[in-house]
Amino acid sequence: MRAQRPHLLYVAWGYPPCRGGGVYRALATANAFAADGWDVTVLTVTRDVFENYTGTDDSLEQHIDPRIEVVRIPYRLAAHETDLRHYSRTRATMPGLWALLQKRRDTRSFPEANYGSWRPQLERAALDIHRRHPVDLTVATANPHVAFSAAWALLKKSGVPYVMDYRDAWLLDVFDGGRLHAPGSRAARWEAKLVHHALEVWFVNEPIRDWHRALYPGQANLMHVVANGYDELLVPQGTERGAVASRPLVFGYVGTVSPKVPLQEFVDGWRLARKRDPELQDARTVIRGYLGYFLTPRPDILAVIEQSVANHVTYGGPVAKTEVQEAYAGFDVLLLMLGAGRYVTSGKVFEYLATALPIVSVHEPTNAASDVLQGYPLWFPARSLAPEDVATALQDAARAARAADADVRRACLEFAEQYSRERQLSPRITALGRAVRSLPLEDARP
Repeated sequence: MRAQRPHLLYVAWGYPPCRGGGVYRALATANAFAADGWDVTVLTVTRDVFENYTGTDDSLEQHIDPRIEVVRIPYRLAAHETDLRHYSRTRATMPGLWALLQKRRDTRSFPEANYGSWRPQLERAALDIHRRHPVDLTVATANPHVAFSAAWALLKKSGVPYVMDYRDAWLLDVFDGGRLHAPGSRAARWEAKLVHHALEVWFVNEPIRDWHRALYPGQANLMHVVANGYDELLVPQGTERGAVASRPLVFGYVGTVSPKVPLQEFVDGWRLARKRDPELQDARTVIRGYLGYFLTPRPDILAVIEQSVANHVTYGGPVAKTEVQEAYAGFDVLLLMLGAGRYVTSGKVFEYLATALPIVSVHEPTNAASDVLQGYPLWFPARSLAPEDVATALQDAARAARAADADVRRACLEFAEQYSRERQLSPRITALGRAVRSLPLEDARP
């Protein structure tokens, strides 16, 4: 039998102070295990990786449960290095050849560009943690998927069971529904092996889980939906300010603006709505978040916003997680702009729900976020991304912002409660605690 306080190794690339979208899931998951009585060790990368390549939200570190040990190991994202002093002669003079050679180096030990070469360091660190403090369960979250290799190493060497936690998918393109890696490819073989030996496999929504259940029917009963949910400490839950008076309305977007986000389609609809509805002539839209995945804003995305200033669209810059309550407090209507895809949910939708504000969906109706929003009293989905349909949704939301009283806001909050992060994680943590405490190590080893 296991010890009274089981030890969890949580493996995640994106952990505070990372500012990427997946960091909130990682932060909350590790904290939830610690709160449930587990000893928790987080294995992640050093802070300079985020400082140099992806950006940081330093305020997130204050929310790490103090009982958690964080082990950080270095890694260099060579493809995203911008300091020319670190360029080799080959990279400086023959960038195409360098990129080809670098991809080969990255994928030599694990089939994942940019991240695959992290595997040896990751496995050594995981085994070292296990030697110092025996691990009872590994939870590895992707992407990058190389994080799963640490779990695999502990299973092979010491029989430690593991959970695979997907934020998106490895083989499935969540935007177009196609495959990212062919059957029989190295990635496909790795995933099949990992899924076959996993204790559990987590996905963020039903469509992604159903796709994987069809691919791996023998492991279907091990697959669970653990939706992202919202973090109760970091979201302005309890907004009951009622109807907005006669002042101009403020529409807001909070989150990373990736190339998949239909920003131009929103702008076209917004322009039309302001033209045909006096209610919106003085309204404005504020975009908050990073423009692209890295520190430097993508010029094409920034240009769309700058070209729309005359239509009262402005960019407010990134917002720290601890400042998100203040950001939401300044908005009357929220804009949920997402890339197309039956398998796309986004963690942002849950946070939006907890505000009790009107939500305008600017995404394809088949997007998985629509399943989450069904029944929310102040949801206004655009029937399509055509300017007329986006404009209609914006106008309907504006009227609702003026009319929704405290009773409607409370109904919104009651709807949102089912999607708190705690409610999503608690059943799985309870089940894993029972399983781990009763599972001899030798029974877990392949």
